[in-house]
Amino acid sequence: MPAPLLGEEWFELTASELPIGDIYQWAVRPDCGAVVLFSGTVRDHADGRTDVTSLEYEAYEDAVIPSFAKIANEARVRFADARRIAILHRTGELSLGESSVVVAVSSAHRPVAFDAARFLIDALKESAPIWKKENWDGGSDWGTGAHNITSPQQVTSNPS
Repeated sequence: MPAPLLGEEWFELTASELPIGDIYQWAVRPDCGAVVLFSGTVRDHADGRTDVTSLEYEAYEDAVIPSFAKIANEARVRFADARRIAILHRTGELSLGESSVVVAVSSAHRPVAFDAARFLIDALKESAPIWKKENWDGGSDWGTGAHNITSPQQVTSNPS
């Protein structure tokens, strides 16, 4: 999945490994002094489970990229100085330590890049039609914390 040659946005839903270095390099611009890249990785535990061995991601593929576009549009409303925006997510089974999602934002200054990147990942979790199944020795179940999908305009980033 090569970086876009034109434009300020990169959206992907893929079963392939996410090209984190390429995403970072694509986000760099000469007029931007900040790039924030967040990578969500598969961990060995979840609420009430300490033995997670892998995660499986499924998506309503036809709706994911339009959802990412809505998230980016809302980020541009909230953070007008955001420049390049990347949102990439994996599907399929992922092992511990693999990146399942990457968001990146470039801007002239770090506060916008940090705040916009936090909004992107928070909005993705609330509004993108992507679901995860947790696998462990002897079983599996859909991830905890399932909720109805909301619009990006309804998302509030909550520092924690």
